[in-house]
Amino acid sequence: MKRICVFCGSHSGSQAAYSRGAASLGRALSRRNLELVYGGASIGLMGIVADAVIGAGGSAIGIIPQSLVDKEIAHPGLSELRVVGSMHERKANMAKLSDAFIALPGGIGTLEELFEILTFAQLGFHRKPCGLLNIEGYYDRLIDFLDHAVRESFVGEAQVRSLQVDQQADHLLDRFEALLADAGG
Repeated sequence: MKRICVFCGSHSGSQAAYSRGAASLGRALSRRNLELVYGGASIGLMGIVADAVIGAGGSAIGIIPQSLVDKEIAHPGLSELRVVGSMHERKANMAKLSDAFIALPGGIGTLEELFEILTFAQLGFHRKPCGLLNIEGYYDRLIDFLDHAVRESFVGEAQVRSLQVDQQADHLLDRFEALLADAGG
């Protein structure tokens, strides 16, 4: 595992714990010599996780569509910033570069990115670990919904159980490492 893709909000949210959690994840990635792959912005949780990685001496790769460079304020201090033509290219590049995926708290875009990656895993397009950093229980209701979808036979239990969930960045990364060790990779 070399690169972790982080999906997260371009806003910081209403609780300071979200920002602290994003910074904690950034520092954890850097301590483990894992490169950050993310959406390339300098604002919100996106900027916080990137700043934490960079501040701890790590590497951050941002991928951002040209149309959002000015709107989202592209991060000027990244190890690498890749400007692409569309959101589809952004997501495809993020997925291709990454060995695992973590969703921090975020909005509709974060959920869309997470569910696309989970769908691709379900279809067998990848076997990369996916997880939620469930800061302050942000994703509790989503987890409840996924359990409901299993009970209603729309989602397989194995698919939902493959989504790793933890409130602590280091614990979530430990789960990823254990999964990859069990899989022989």
